[in-house]
Amino acid sequence: MSGPTLRRAGIVNVTTGKNVIIIEPANVYACTLADDVFVGPFVEIQAGVSIGARSRIQSHSFVCELVEIGEDCVVAHGVMFINDIFATGGPARGRRELWKATRIGSRVSIGSNATILPVSICDDVVVGAGAVVTRDITQAGIYAGNPARLLRGSAPKLPA
Repeated sequence: MSGPTLRRAGIVNVTTGKNVIIIEPANVYACTLADDVFVGPFVEIQAGVSIGARSRIQSHSFVCELVEIGEDCVVAHGVMFINDIFATGGPARGRRELWKATRIGSRVSIGSNATILPVSICDDVVVGAGAVVTRDITQAGIYAGNPARLLRGSAPKLPA
């Protein structure tokens, strides 16, 4: 009987701007983090992800491949991004062509424990804690629930 194969979390092949802070332990690899990005502990950011300037990814969040996050965004604790929509009735099982992309605009705040399916979210949106975003959000405002719905239009502008 052989022992387990051990792999270490780490920060590998990351392109960063100035003043980027990553709190370890974190698993961040082959992605791009612009100026002044903050990444909290116990975060995974996968290959190909792009995170805009001054955005914050708080602890225990998972940002999968094919995600783009704009500038001045806040991704609160425990947010999960999904790129596999089980298009064939089950997991894609390595069939990356079945994965879908997610685009988050600028000045978007995503509350703790929200789940973001492959969607586009426009600028100036607040997604409430625990929300499940299943469809594109094309109007600025505050969204909450499962599935996430517009509660109030014209989200307040977040300070830069």
